[in-house]
Amino acid sequence: MRTALNLLVILGLVALTAGCTARGRLPGGAPVREEVLRQSSDETPEFAVYEVTRAFLPTVAQWPATGPQERLGWIGTSRGPGTQIIQPGDLLTIRIWDSSDNSLLTAPEQKETSLEAVKVAANGTIFVPYVGDITVTGLTPDLARAELQGALEAIVPSAQVQLNMAEGRANSVDLVGGVGRPGSYPMPDRNYTVLGLLAAGGGVNESLVNPQIRLMRGGAIYGTSVDTLLNNPRLDTRLRGGDQVFVEADTRYFLSFGASGTEDLHRFRKDDVSAMDAVAIMGGVNDSKADPQGLLVLREYPDTAVRPGQRGPRQTRVVFTVDLTSADGLFSARNFLINPGDLVVATESPINDALTISNIIGNFFGVFSRAGVL
Repeated sequence: MRTALNLLVILGLVALTAGCTARGRLPGGAPVREEVLRQSSDETPEFAVYEVTRAFLPTVAQWPATGPQERLGWIGTSRGPGTQIIQPGDLLTIRIWDSSDNSLLTAPEQKETSLEAVKVAANGTIFVPYVGDITVTGLTPDLARAELQGALEAIVPSAQVQLNMAEGRANSVDLVGGVGRPGSYPMPDRNYTVLGLLAAGGGVNESLVNPQIRLMRGGAIYGTSVDTLLNNPRLDTRLRGGDQVFVEADTRYFLSFGASGTEDLHRFRKDDVSAMDAVAIMGGVNDSKADPQGLLVLREYPDTAVRPGQRGPRQTRVVFTVDLTSADGLFSARNFLINPGDLVVATESPINDALTISNIIGNFFGVFSRAGVL
């Protein structure tokens, strides 16, 4: 009787595991490498498979870029005069000193008079009593003072002129966001640079992932990363009046799936993210489940990439395989770049199925043994 019962239990376990593996493996939280790549051996496969090796890296580097790409140029640094130039919209404060007793500009008990907040007109002129319109646009404050005093000397020979300037819109730049103190900032001179503006605005917000700087000028937009700007002084662009600058987080991302530390959408944390960088960003791979020989990168290329004469893959859908158990695979993973929109899959080791079946059988025998059935 007991022998027959033992046989029934064993047959039941076999039927259970056979049912679980009817489709090739036990249910799990991550795909197995062979499952993903099974169709690649079909007569007409829908995707191409490439192993990431040292020999393959120069080839893939010539293939077209994929995913959202920001092809923004940037303006190199240059030197300008260390003085300010008066522009329309600037406000001038003019103080005229005159010691004569019968001055046209001051009362007998006064020695000076002031013209406050005189706005430079759109045509570049200001109006001064007894003199008329004087063109000051394009002049430095010192040259404008000399021009004004020369005009006054014809009617007030003893006059002395002081001139102060408050920058208007044409001599200011806007720091829109992504910094501690956004706002409009006057340009102290014509050597005011992007880094100087960022410093005046309290620096870049630390919460931004791989912050990107954007410069809008004359209907065009230029961009680069803050890290690139900090590491290349020759890129510290000199600003012009009316420029608008803002800082934003890098919007590029890749996806992780399978037996990885996290299954999520991950922002690019630096300008170039390699396959090994991606593994670190997604929290590594699951030591107890992942197949270190089965790290996959799924990427979709545009139709133009497979045209005759174009350097590109055989299919628009491509799976790159990375072997993290070999020295060549590890080194190559550090040089294989992830593109925006890539899906990084940490596949599950097939040995987990065998372990799972063994555990199921062991648990069943343990239960029945404790019950005195076996």
